[in-house]
Amino acid sequence: MHPTGLSHRGHVTTSPIAVYYDHLQPAAPTSHPSLLLIHGGAHTGSCWLTTADGRPGWASRFAARGYPTLVPDWPGHGRSGALPAEQLTGELVCQGLAELIDRIIGPVVLVTHSMGGALGWRVAELRAHRIAGIVAIAPGPPGNIQPEGEITAQTDTEIEVRSPTRTSRIPRSGFSLNDVAFVERKLVGDSRHFPRAALPAYSRMLTATAARLLYERQNTLGTQVRVRDPHCFAGKKIVVVTGSNDLDHPREIDEPIVHWLREHGAQAEFVWLAEHGITGNGHMLMMEDNSDTIADLVLDWLDHSIIQTD
Repeated sequence: MHPTGLSHRGHVTTSPIAVYYDHLQPAAPTSHPSLLLIHGGAHTGSCWLTTADGRPGWASRFAARGYPTLVPDWPGHGRSGALPAEQLTGELVCQGLAELIDRIIGPVVLVTHSMGGALGWRVAELRAHRIAGIVAIAPGPPGNIQPEGEITAQTDTEIEVRSPTRTSRIPRSGFSLNDVAFVERKLVGDSRHFPRAALPAYSRMLTATAARLLYERQNTLGTQVRVRDPHCFAGKKIVVVTGSNDLDHPREIDEPIVHWLREHGAQAEFVWLAEHGITGNGHMLMMEDNSDTIADLVLDWLDHSIIQTD
Protein backbone atom coordinates (compact mmCIF):
# COMPACT_ATOMS: atom_id res chain seq x y z
CA MET A 1 0.00 0.00 0.00
CA HIS A 2 1.27 3.45 -0.92
CA PRO A 3 1.12 6.54 1.29
CA THR A 4 -2.19 8.38 0.89
CA GLY A 5 -2.59 10.44 -2.25
CA LEU A 6 0.18 9.01 -4.41
CA SER A 7 -0.60 8.29 -8.04
CA HIS A 8 0.89 5.04 -9.38
CA ARG A 9 0.59 4.10 -13.04
CA GLY A 10 2.37 1.66 -15.32
CA HIS A 11 3.61 2.61 -18.80
CA VAL A 12 5.51 0.99 -21.66
CA THR A 13 7.67 2.77 -24.22
CA THR A 14 7.57 0.79 -27.44
CA SER A 15 10.03 2.51 -29.75
CA PRO A 16 12.85 2.14 -30.43
CA ILE A 17 13.45 -0.12 -27.39
CA ALA A 18 10.58 -1.36 -25.22
CA VAL A 19 10.85 -0.31 -21.57
CA TYR A 20 8.18 -0.88 -18.95
CA TYR A 21 8.17 1.55 -16.03
CA ASP A 22 6.09 2.37 -12.97
CA HIS A 23 5.48 6.08 -12.45
CA LEU A 24 4.73 7.29 -8.93
CA GLN A 25 3.60 10.89 -8.62
CA PRO A 26 3.43 12.91 -5.38
CA ALA A 27 0.02 13.81 -4.02
CA ALA A 28 0.66 17.48 -4.82
CA PRO A 29 2.82 18.89 -7.64
CA THR A 30 6.33 20.01 -6.72
CA SER A 31 9.31 21.46 -8.54
CA HIS A 32 11.54 18.57 -7.46
CA PRO A 33 13.49 16.70 -10.15
CA SER A 34 12.30 13.26 -11.17
CA LEU A 35 14.09 10.19 -9.85
CA LEU A 36 14.90 7.30 -12.19
CA LEU A 37 15.50 4.12 -10.15
CA ILE A 38 17.67 1.56 -11.97
CA HIS A 39 17.68 -1.96 -10.52
CA GLY A 40 20.55 -4.41 -10.49
CA GLY A 41 21.07 -7.89 -11.90
CA ALA A 42 18.63 -10.71 -11.12
CA HIS A 43 15.98 -8.12 -10.23
CA THR A 44 13.28 -6.02 -11.82
CA GLY A 45 11.98 -2.66 -10.68
CA SER A 46 9.94 -4.51 -8.05
CA CYS A 47 12.89 -4.27 -5.65
CA TRP A 48 12.22 -0.53 -5.39
CA LEU A 49 8.45 -0.96 -4.97
CA THR A 50 8.31 -3.27 -1.96
CA THR A 51 10.66 -4.53 0.72
CA ALA A 52 11.46 -8.18 1.37
CA ASP A 53 9.02 -8.20 4.29
CA GLY A 54 6.20 -6.54 2.34
CA ARG A 55 6.42 -2.87 3.36
CA PRO A 56 6.18 -0.04 0.80
CA GLY A 57 9.55 0.39 -0.89
CA TRP A 58 11.79 3.34 -1.61
CA ALA A 59 9.80 4.42 -4.66
CA SER A 60 6.76 5.25 -2.49
CA ARG A 61 8.90 6.94 0.13
CA PHE A 62 10.63 9.11 -2.46
CA ALA A 63 7.35 10.10 -4.14
CA ALA A 64 5.77 10.90 -0.76
CA ARG A 65 8.64 13.38 -0.19
CA GLY A 66 7.73 15.21 -3.40
CA TYR A 67 9.93 13.49 -5.99
CA PRO A 68 8.21 12.10 -9.11
CA THR A 69 9.66 8.59 -9.30
CA LEU A 70 10.06 6.29 -12.31
CA VAL A 71 10.94 2.63 -11.87
CA PRO A 72 11.82 0.79 -15.11
CA ASP A 73 12.61 -2.83 -15.83
CA TRP A 74 15.73 -3.21 -17.95
CA PRO A 75 15.10 -3.69 -21.68
CA GLY A 76 14.72 -7.40 -22.40
CA HIS A 77 13.92 -8.21 -18.76
CA GLY A 78 10.77 -8.37 -16.63
CA ARG A 79 7.76 -6.49 -17.91
CA SER A 80 9.82 -4.72 -20.58
CA GLY A 81 9.36 -7.90 -22.60
CA ALA A 82 11.70 -10.44 -24.13
CA LEU A 83 14.55 -9.78 -26.51
CA PRO A 84 16.96 -12.34 -27.97
CA ALA A 85 19.75 -12.86 -25.45
CA GLU A 86 22.43 -12.22 -28.06
CA GLN A 87 21.09 -8.67 -28.53
CA LEU A 88 21.22 -7.81 -24.85
CA THR A 89 24.43 -5.93 -24.27
CA GLY A 90 25.02 -3.38 -21.55
CA GLU A 91 25.16 -0.66 -24.17
CA LEU A 92 21.69 -1.58 -25.47
CA VAL A 93 20.25 -1.51 -21.94
CA CYS A 94 21.85 1.89 -21.39
CA GLN A 95 20.43 3.22 -24.65
CA GLY A 96 16.93 2.06 -23.68
CA LEU A 97 17.12 3.73 -20.29
CA ALA A 98 18.55 6.90 -21.81
CA GLU A 99 15.62 7.05 -24.22
CA LEU A 100 13.24 6.80 -21.27
CA ILE A 101 14.86 9.95 -19.86
CA ASP A 102 13.85 11.72 -23.08
CA ARG A 103 10.20 11.23 -22.04
CA ILE A 104 10.68 12.88 -18.65
CA ILE A 105 10.05 16.61 -18.28
CA GLY A 106 12.75 18.50 -16.40
CA PRO A 107 15.94 17.39 -14.65
CA VAL A 108 16.50 13.79 -13.57
CA VAL A 109 18.41 12.21 -10.69
CA LEU A 110 19.59 8.64 -11.25
CA VAL A 111 19.25 6.26 -8.30
CA THR A 112 21.14 3.09 -9.19
CA HIS A 113 21.97 -0.19 -7.48
CA SER A 114 24.67 -2.79 -7.98
CA MET A 115 24.93 -3.84 -11.64
CA GLY A 116 22.49 -1.03 -12.41
CA GLY A 117 25.17 1.28 -11.05
CA ALA A 118 27.69 0.03 -13.58
CA LEU A 119 25.15 0.79 -16.31
CA GLY A 120 24.10 4.06 -14.72
CA TRP A 121 27.48 5.73 -15.25
CA ARG A 122 27.04 5.29 -19.00
CA VAL A 123 23.36 6.35 -18.90
CA ALA A 124 24.47 9.53 -17.14
CA GLU A 125 26.96 10.18 -19.92
CA LEU A 126 24.40 9.58 -22.66
CA ARG A 127 22.04 12.19 -21.19
CA ALA A 128 24.52 14.32 -19.25
CA HIS A 129 22.63 17.55 -19.96
CA ARG A 130 19.54 16.11 -18.23
CA ILE A 131 21.18 14.62 -15.14
CA ALA A 132 20.96 16.71 -11.97
CA GLY A 133 22.69 14.15 -9.76
CA ILE A 134 23.34 10.49 -9.05
CA VAL A 135 22.69 8.34 -5.99
CA ALA A 136 24.64 5.09 -6.44
CA ILE A 137 23.80 2.30 -3.98
CA ALA A 138 26.63 -0.28 -3.75
CA PRO A 139 27.29 0.38 -7.44
CA GLY A 140 29.38 -1.56 -9.88
CA PRO A 141 32.20 0.62 -11.22
CA PRO A 142 32.46 1.62 -14.86
CA GLY A 143 34.70 -0.48 -17.06
CA ASN A 144 37.17 2.41 -17.02
CA ILE A 145 38.39 1.44 -13.55
CA GLN A 146 37.16 -2.10 -12.94
CA PRO A 147 39.87 -4.79 -12.93
CA GLU A 148 39.44 -7.34 -15.70
CA GLY A 149 37.90 -10.60 -14.51
CA GLU A 150 40.24 -13.59 -14.68
CA ILE A 151 38.95 -16.56 -16.69
CA THR A 152 39.88 -19.56 -14.54
CA ALA A 153 38.04 -22.30 -16.43
CA GLN A 154 35.77 -22.69 -19.44
CA THR A 155 33.73 -25.25 -21.29
CA ASP A 156 31.60 -25.16 -24.43
CA THR A 157 28.67 -23.87 -22.34
CA GLU A 158 30.16 -21.95 -19.39
CA ILE A 159 32.94 -19.61 -18.38
CA GLU A 160 34.31 -19.38 -14.84
CA VAL A 161 35.47 -15.87 -13.94
CA ARG A 162 37.24 -14.77 -10.77
CA SER A 163 36.87 -11.22 -9.45
CA PRO A 164 38.45 -9.73 -6.32
CA THR A 165 35.51 -10.90 -4.17
CA ARG A 166 34.16 -14.11 -5.71
CA THR A 167 34.20 -16.62 -8.56
CA SER A 168 31.24 -16.81 -10.95
CA ARG A 169 30.16 -19.43 -13.47
CA ILE A 170 28.49 -17.69 -16.40
CA PRO A 171 26.67 -19.33 -19.33
CA ARG A 172 28.16 -18.50 -22.70
CA SER A 173 24.74 -17.61 -24.08
CA GLY A 174 21.09 -17.29 -23.17
CA PHE A 175 19.91 -16.25 -19.72
CA SER A 176 21.15 -17.14 -16.26
CA LEU A 177 18.99 -18.04 -13.27
CA ASN A 178 20.35 -17.55 -9.78
CA ASP A 179 20.84 -20.53 -7.50
CA VAL A 180 20.29 -20.58 -3.75
CA ALA A 181 23.99 -20.09 -3.06
CA PHE A 182 24.05 -16.84 -5.08
CA VAL A 183 21.01 -15.46 -3.27
CA GLU A 184 22.28 -16.37 0.18
CA ARG A 185 25.90 -15.28 -0.33
CA LYS A 186 25.74 -12.36 -2.73
CA LEU A 187 22.34 -10.75 -2.17
CA VAL A 188 21.88 -11.49 1.53
CA GLY A 189 25.40 -12.39 2.63
CA ASP A 190 26.39 -11.22 6.10
CA SER A 191 23.52 -8.76 6.43
CA ARG A 192 22.07 -8.42 9.91
CA HIS A 193 19.02 -6.63 8.50
CA PHE A 194 17.70 -8.93 5.79
CA PRO A 195 14.53 -10.62 7.14
CA ARG A 196 15.42 -14.30 6.78
CA ALA A 197 11.79 -15.40 7.08
CA ALA A 198 11.09 -13.48 3.85
CA LEU A 199 13.88 -15.22 1.91
CA PRO A 200 11.62 -17.71 0.03
CA ALA A 201 9.23 -14.97 -1.09
CA TYR A 202 12.13 -12.69 -2.04
CA SER A 203 13.78 -15.46 -4.07
CA ARG A 204 10.59 -15.83 -6.10
CA MET A 205 10.81 -12.13 -7.06
CA LEU A 206 14.13 -12.67 -8.82
CA THR A 207 14.44 -13.12 -12.55
CA ALA A 208 16.84 -14.42 -15.16
CA THR A 209 19.55 -12.07 -16.42
CA ALA A 210 21.05 -12.10 -19.91
CA ALA A 211 24.32 -14.01 -19.70
CA ARG A 212 26.11 -11.39 -21.78
CA LEU A 213 25.37 -8.75 -19.13
CA LEU A 214 26.83 -10.97 -16.40
CA TYR A 215 29.89 -11.57 -18.55
CA GLU A 216 30.31 -7.81 -18.94
CA ARG A 217 29.69 -7.13 -15.24
CA GLN A 218 32.84 -9.14 -14.40
CA ASN A 219 34.70 -7.11 -17.04
CA THR A 220 35.58 -10.36 -18.75
CA LEU A 221 38.08 -9.64 -21.53
CA GLY A 222 37.53 -5.93 -20.86
CA THR A 223 33.85 -5.93 -21.87
CA GLN A 224 32.34 -3.92 -19.01
CA VAL A 225 30.42 -0.83 -20.16
CA ARG A 226 32.76 2.17 -20.16
CA VAL A 227 32.21 5.91 -19.91
CA ARG A 228 33.71 7.39 -23.06
CA ASP A 229 34.26 10.90 -21.69
CA PRO A 230 34.43 10.89 -17.86
CA HIS A 231 34.43 14.68 -17.85
CA CYS A 232 30.67 14.39 -18.36
CA PHE A 233 30.56 14.19 -14.54
CA ALA A 234 32.18 17.59 -14.02
CA GLY A 235 30.13 19.60 -11.54
CA LYS A 236 27.64 16.77 -10.94
CA LYS A 237 26.46 16.06 -7.39
CA ILE A 238 27.00 12.34 -6.76
CA VAL A 239 26.84 10.15 -3.65
CA VAL A 240 27.90 6.50 -3.34
CA VAL A 241 26.25 4.64 -0.44
CA THR A 242 27.49 1.27 0.88
CA GLY A 243 26.62 -0.96 3.82
CA SER A 244 29.20 -2.38 6.21
CA ASN A 245 28.29 -6.05 5.65
CA ASP A 246 28.12 -6.17 1.86
CA LEU A 247 30.50 -8.99 0.90
CA ASP A 248 31.05 -7.84 -2.69
CA HIS A 249 31.31 -4.14 -1.84
CA PRO A 250 33.91 -3.56 0.85
CA ARG A 251 34.99 0.00 1.35
CA GLU A 252 38.22 -0.49 -0.58
CA ILE A 253 36.21 -1.35 -3.71
CA ASP A 254 33.44 1.26 -3.60
CA GLU A 255 35.31 4.31 -2.30
CA PRO A 256 37.76 4.45 -5.26
CA ILE A 257 34.75 5.08 -7.54
CA VAL A 258 34.32 8.40 -5.73
CA HIS A 259 38.01 9.22 -6.11
CA TRP A 260 37.75 8.59 -9.87
CA LEU A 261 34.66 10.78 -10.15
CA ARG A 262 36.38 13.60 -8.29
CA GLU A 263 39.37 13.34 -10.60
CA HIS A 264 36.99 14.21 -13.43
CA GLY A 265 35.37 17.16 -11.70
CA ALA A 266 32.39 15.59 -9.96
CA GLN A 267 31.24 16.83 -6.56
CA ALA A 268 31.19 13.27 -5.28
CA GLU A 269 31.04 11.90 -1.76
CA PHE A 270 31.19 8.47 -0.18
CA VAL A 271 28.71 7.42 2.52
CA TRP A 272 29.86 4.38 4.47
CA LEU A 273 26.67 3.73 6.45
CA ALA A 274 28.49 2.55 9.57
CA GLU A 275 29.95 6.05 9.92
CA HIS A 276 26.37 7.32 10.18
CA GLY A 277 25.44 4.86 12.92
CA ILE A 278 23.76 2.44 10.48
CA THR A 279 25.58 -0.87 10.83
CA GLY A 280 25.15 -4.42 9.59
CA ASN A 281 23.57 -3.82 6.18
CA GLY A 282 24.30 -6.10 3.24
CA HIS A 283 23.74 -5.61 -0.47
CA MET A 284 19.96 -5.11 -0.74
CA LEU A 285 19.75 -1.85 1.22
CA MET A 286 16.34 -0.91 -0.19
CA MET A 287 14.78 -4.22 0.91
CA GLU A 288 16.19 -4.75 4.39
CA ASP A 289 14.34 -4.17 7.67
CA ASN A 290 15.87 -0.71 8.22
CA SER A 291 15.32 0.39 4.62
CA ASP A 292 13.25 3.42 5.69
CA THR A 293 16.17 4.76 7.72
CA ILE A 294 18.50 4.50 4.71
CA ALA A 295 15.87 5.99 2.39
CA ASP A 296 15.60 8.99 4.70
CA LEU A 297 19.38 9.43 4.60
CA VAL A 298 19.21 9.46 0.78
CA LEU A 299 16.29 11.89 0.83
CA ASP A 300 18.12 14.23 3.17
CA TRP A 301 21.06 14.21 0.74
CA LEU A 302 18.72 14.96 -2.17
CA ASP A 303 17.02 17.78 -0.28
CA HIS A 304 20.29 19.42 0.73
CA SER A 305 22.55 18.66 -2.25
CA ILE A 306 20.12 18.81 -5.18
CA ILE A 307 17.09 20.88 -4.19
CA GLN A 308 18.88 23.65 -2.29
CA THR A 309 21.43 24.12 -5.06
CA ASP A 310 19.01 24.28 -7.99
